[in-house]
Amino acid sequence: MVNLIEGHNFFRQTILILFLSFLFGCEYEAKGQSTEWEAFTEQFEKDYKKLRLPQIQLSFIDNIRLIKTIDSVLVQEELFESLEENLLKFNKNQLSEEHVLEYELMLYEFQLNKERISLEKEWLNSNRDTNISSSKIFDVPNGKEWYIYFLKKWVDIETTPDEIYTLGIREIKKVKSRIKAIQVKSGMDSISFSRHINDSIFFYTKVEAVDNSFLQIKETVSKRLPEMFPFLDKVPEVKIKRGTHKKLAQVPGFYRDNTMYYNYFHNSFNKRQVGWLYIHEAMPGHHYQTKVQASLSRTNIQKLFSYRGVGEGWAAYIEELGSELGAYKNMYDELGKWEWDIIRSVRVTLDIGLNYYGWSDEKALTFWQQHIKGQDDIAHREINRMKRWPAQVITYKYGSDKILQWKFNLQKEEGFNIKEFHRNILKKGLLPYSILKKQL
Repeated sequence: MVNLIEGHNFFRQTILILFLSFLFGCEYEAKGQSTEWEAFTEQFEKDYKKLRLPQIQLSFIDNIRLIKTIDSVLVQEELFESLEENLLKFNKNQLSEEHVLEYELMLYEFQLNKERISLEKEWLNSNRDTNISSSKIFDVPNGKEWYIYFLKKWVDIETTPDEIYTLGIREIKKVKSRIKAIQVKSGMDSISFSRHINDSIFFYTKVEAVDNSFLQIKETVSKRLPEMFPFLDKVPEVKIKRGTHKKLAQVPGFYRDNTMYYNYFHNSFNKRQVGWLYIHEAMPGHHYQTKVQASLSRTNIQKLFSYRGVGEGWAAYIEELGSELGAYKNMYDELGKWEWDIIRSVRVTLDIGLNYYGWSDEKALTFWQQHIKGQDDIAHREINRMKRWPAQVITYKYGSDKILQWKFNLQKEEGFNIKEFHRNILKKGLLPYSILKKQL
């Protein structure tokens, strides 16, 4: 019996020793990998900065003109291949949460840059003398492939043109149904409703009245923000001013340097633009999001990369919360949001049509007129914009749709908290959507 007990104790001690050896071995291995990771990311940062890659431009022509020499592109290719090979040697499962995010961002950038470099090599080898100054991207050599790259760069690496086209069609139907519901709620037929919303009662004719309206919305929204949004102590007060640059008059307003500007250059200002414009450009839209990002502690790897399109997706999503924020005091304020949103939705489909399917301007205009009446001047402007700036207009609707999908799914779970949902979206700054979804 004593021998059995001693044998049992010896067995337990052996198992304990093996377990502790494994545990400390893993800890040692993790520490070792962490040290190697720090060295790798430090070298990556130095090598990446030396490349001095230009930021993506709105104009596809500007982007192509910024292509460097073939020797420079080949150096980029060799460096990215080497860095990716070294990255994949790391066991992602043994990295910290912060390092996993860095890992995914670098892998994301490697994939994007491989596509860009392949296109640039082909361009430099065969199209150096091509005149692209009067072209749309569909018409340039490898135009469809270039468009796919810009779509991924602006929107997300997981997107495809066909998927985006379907999104546009779906959003057009959704927005038109919301507008129709408001018309039905008004008790008017479509003709009477159209006449009614263009009545003078829906327009301001004095700058002071516009200023006061924005200030009232600002005060109302500020009271609701603490219930729904974190990091408010990091955000300075936003200013509101009338815009002075007539070249920007084609949009209702914009945000720049702590200030939301509204454009009032004509005889009147549409009251229905006040609510959605304020929350989109100011709080908790662009002003809030940019100030939160500036206040965050991010690693050097995170700071290397910028994803401009994500900011537009956030601001468009905020418009969906207008009633909860008190920005939409009645159904006509909400209508103002949908009146601008139908333009955004039609643009999604047109951008794919013009730049990937090769639609003519005439076909694009016909599609516009099927869904938006009496605004052909805006149609011509937007068609020209989409040909110059392919994929950029998609960022609004794509981002808003993604965030709304995540919110819808997470709300089904017990204990969902909207403030924590927003915290998880913002806490690491602007991230590609395919990476951001993992943060939720």
